[in-house]
Amino acid sequence: MRESRLRPAGLAAAAAFFVILLSIPGEGRQPAGQEAPPLSPDGCTVVMVGRDASTDGSTMTTHAADCLRCDFTWTHVPAADHRPGEMRRIYRISPHAKRPPTEEQYAGLDIPQVPRTFAYHQGVYGYLNEHQLAIAESTIDTRPRMRNETPGPAFTMVMLTMLAMERCRTAREAIALMGSLAEKYGFGCYDTGEMLALADPREVWVFEIMPVGPLWTPRSGRPGAVWCAQRVPDGHVSVCANESRIGEIDLDDREHFLASPNVVSYAVENSYYDPSSGRPFNWKKAYSPVERSAASSGGGSSRLWRFYNLVAPSLKIDPATPNMDLPFSVKPARKLSPRDVMDITRDRSQGSPFDPVKGIQGGPFRNPNYLPYGFEADGKAYGTTRSISVNRSEYTTLTQCRSWLPGPIGGLVWLAFGALDTSCYMPFYAGVTELPESFGIGDHWQFDRKSARWAFDYVDFHVQVAYAFAIEDVKACQQKWETAALDEMPEIEQTAQELYRKDPGQAAAYLTDYCVSTAGRVVEAWWDLGDRLLVKYNHLHVYDTEKKKAESVKYPESWIKAVIEIDKPAPLKKQDH
Repeated sequence: MRESRLRPAGLAAAAAFFVILLSIPGEGRQPAGQEAPPLSPDGCTVVMVGRDASTDGSTMTTHAADCLRCDFTWTHVPAADHRPGEMRRIYRISPHAKRPPTEEQYAGLDIPQVPRTFAYHQGVYGYLNEHQLAIAESTIDTRPRMRNETPGPAFTMVMLTMLAMERCRTAREAIALMGSLAEKYGFGCYDTGEMLALADPREVWVFEIMPVGPLWTPRSGRPGAVWCAQRVPDGHVSVCANESRIGEIDLDDREHFLASPNVVSYAVENSYYDPSSGRPFNWKKAYSPVERSAASSGGGSSRLWRFYNLVAPSLKIDPATPNMDLPFSVKPARKLSPRDVMDITRDRSQGSPFDPVKGIQGGPFRNPNYLPYGFEADGKAYGTTRSISVNRSEYTTLTQCRSWLPGPIGGLVWLAFGALDTSCYMPFYAGVTELPESFGIGDHWQFDRKSARWAFDYVDFHVQVAYAFAIEDVKACQQKWETAALDEMPEIEQTAQELYRKDPGQAAAYLTDYCVSTAGRVVEAWWDLGDRLLVKYNHLHVYDTEKKKAESVKYPESWIKAVIEIDKPAPLKKQDH
């Protein structure tokens, strides 16, 4: 996910710029040994777990919506029946736009409606529907002259995920639908390259799609997008961190690869791939080449390396390994539980060469949120760690799809608002028929106690003051509420199955009541936690409310020594102590 740069009214002006780009010789070719330009820092991380790589046989995906300014509200979209001849209106929707879409976002296109659309839960994107189709998103880059920010394409990624949620039961169905719509009506507008993790109870797929340049029109007779999909092996895990993940492809192996008809020909026509070179076609090298590694970027592009370092440490992947050479997926050292995946999504590269609190960078209270972006000083550029978890998240999702349970019970999305290190995962089953009212309230520009999101931001704000101390209070609350939810799952699901066999409607009502009430208690607990943190660490002291005592926080000796070394204060004489 990245911030859109053009509004609909200004899209037409972009076409002329991209026509000029087409005439630049060698556009998109990275000179040997030269560092690729940095990606947008406000990108998203996606973790994927195949069913045989999880402890319970579920497929899992995560999406950290690290957008900073996107619409963070969530809604439930109910299932609906539609009359013959009814049409579905298509909108060009940006991740930053408030929902529902307005007439200004109408793409000028209507497509035939299906007889019945499925129920699903929606944030910025559609995430989980009643048939256990799950989606997670990460923006990836593409060659500049492939971008199409004109009004020509009808589809954006947001709209494609909504249609997939409404119409598809499996990952393969979603790939086929989104790919065909993008080919016929065009893809782009707000989006450059996009990656989706598509999961159902049996499979997990990486789906990557890109525009085909600003000169494309629906009348061209050519596909309006180029796309490719690769299946994550059932016993493997994978990750996407704003970089294309699909390498060499085998189009004869339809069990593991799917693609648009122009997947190779478009690259040949634009000199992105030379079939006479003797080298096999490589998707990411053709359409999204980068020359960076965890080491060369100063930690700015270290998420891929860090993930593999966490799940398969025996591989001993060198941080200097180019990201383009990292594997598509790996078999983890051990199977991952939902709790393991939650922990990975909270990872801050602690203990690694890219630990953001090493030295004095984290300040006296070891705060990993300082220096979140690279910087320049004295004419030199410096990279800083971009960890898996960052403090600019809108929310993070963890989906589970489980083949042995009915769709409304087997599908589960865990949702945590705001910065993940100070937030809490809350469970919502696919069969839930409504979300808490507080989930649909709020924006970034006005504090609102009716908004669930602001409860978690309220805690996060107070943690920053004395991070090393306050984060321990948060971890205790996370442990209490998340562990309780994980431990309750077997009993909740057994009861739901018994009700489902009698009446699916009763099961839905039961799950809805459980999820909404649980979330309500968590949100209330976080408002209370924020109040307690404000009091406890007021004035950089630690206030004991029971003993009515206050002590100054303790500053680490290493930081004190750094102050002496840098500021060089004169030591006091003994009589002045």
